[in-house]
Amino acid sequence: MITKQGITPRLLPYDMSHIERDSRGILRYTNLPNTLVDQFKATVIATPNAEALVEIGGERVVYQDFWNRSAHVAGGLKALGINPGDRVAINLPNGNNWAYAFYGVLMAGAVVVPVNTRFTDAEVDYVVTDSGAKHIFTADVPLPHGDKYVYDGGTIKDLAAIFYTSGTTGFPKGAMTTHENFLANCETIKRVMIKRDSYDMRNLISVPMFHVTGCNSQLLVTVMYGGTTVIMPAFEVGLFLKIMVDERINVLTSVPAIYWLAMNQPNFADFDTSGVDFLTYGGAPTAPDVVGKIKAAWPNARLGNGFGLTETASVSTFLPHENCQERPETVGFTAPVIEVDLFERDPETGVGELLIRGQNVVDGYWNKPEQSAETFVNGWLHTGDLARCDEEGYVQIVDRKKDMVNRGGENVYCVEVEGAIVQHPDVFEVAVLGVPDEMMGEKVGAVIVPQPGATLDPLEIRAFTKSLIADFKAPQFITFREEPLPRNAGGKVLKPQLRKETVWGEQLR
Repeated sequence: MITKQGITPRLLPYDMSHIERDSRGILRYTNLPNTLVDQFKATVIATPNAEALVEIGGERVVYQDFWNRSAHVAGGLKALGINPGDRVAINLPNGNNWAYAFYGVLMAGAVVVPVNTRFTDAEVDYVVTDSGAKHIFTADVPLPHGDKYVYDGGTIKDLAAIFYTSGTTGFPKGAMTTHENFLANCETIKRVMIKRDSYDMRNLISVPMFHVTGCNSQLLVTVMYGGTTVIMPAFEVGLFLKIMVDERINVLTSVPAIYWLAMNQPNFADFDTSGVDFLTYGGAPTAPDVVGKIKAAWPNARLGNGFGLTETASVSTFLPHENCQERPETVGFTAPVIEVDLFERDPETGVGELLIRGQNVVDGYWNKPEQSAETFVNGWLHTGDLARCDEEGYVQIVDRKKDMVNRGGENVYCVEVEGAIVQHPDVFEVAVLGVPDEMMGEKVGAVIVPQPGATLDPLEIRAFTKSLIADFKAPQFITFREEPLPRNAGGKVLKPQLRKETVWGEQLR
């Protein structure tokens, strides 16, 4: 077992002030506001007439109006009988109304339950029932409207939201997120961005707002800065590029595949990308040449690769601009109040289950005491991710525990194989799966989406992979598909769905 505790030298470029250990040994920021509502209020007082929200195809709203509309929603909820601590579900598409609903629930002293709009009716019913939500916002019903109201009894330790996991396997679990978890994530992002209190942020949300990336790491961070949140109701690459220019966007957040898609548009050169000064990505292995192309395509942007989970309220580790091409196989090193550990580390491979602790780690799962006890142990979150940690402090995610391929007793980490294959210049994206085998138990299979117009040879791909990693890890089954890989709202490949969709051909020799 390797423990990476304390502040490593790699973190020194970040602002490390106002950080202390509590009685449990957990690092905490000591300069946080009391609640998200207090943070919002401070921004409104400081910049009441600054542009707050822009819904593409909808309204433009300044901070004072943003506050007032949210307070009217809170008053409407109060009139409906919603009390502090009650749960309220938000089943709305991306847009200004989602933001009013989110802050309106908090202003009522209640708990937000964001609903994944891609869930089936049965999954939505499960979330609403499991959370005990007393009200649900839906697109076909106007937001509740009452006298302006702001509950003033909240504390930093109060439950603020229950984010249900995307449910790639089994029923989703509700991560109980406190005001402190949210605020710690906001402070972490400010420090890894190396932007101080004054920053004219114009942040484009092109990912779902019900996800921790869109909500925690974009909307809430932009409100903290008093910047402008520009919201796309639905993603379309041509519109994404047009908005980037027309709305003078300076912060972009997405997955590598989206940037690659944008860069490969025939008219990409027509768009002025020079205004973007911060660009982050995550969710998939990224080859050094792809990072180089992103750097060239957005020449004035500092890049960063962020890693986190619903259970960590978003960002836990971060790979900054200076290291994105140097160590692209990693997710960087721990953010200022985060510590990591490896559980049941294999002495030969250095791989163990990644443990995380810090002020951003949620309190557990709603209504699931047994799963909470298994996942949150002595202050540490058992992530279910297999990882390595080197002496410099870099964290490398090698696989999910359940996604690992057991090839005749040899553990093959899917992410490692994906990271090798994606370096081929004609590969757009790839997912590695275990293929059932009578003798070996499983063999390695790869589902590959080629670059537009590219023709790939399975044997050549296998040889290319063997040139980068051990031969037993190279895929013996390769299939190609034209459509993108299926992904959940967080950008993770839906491997159970992909297994059902994939027909494997002959084994390669």
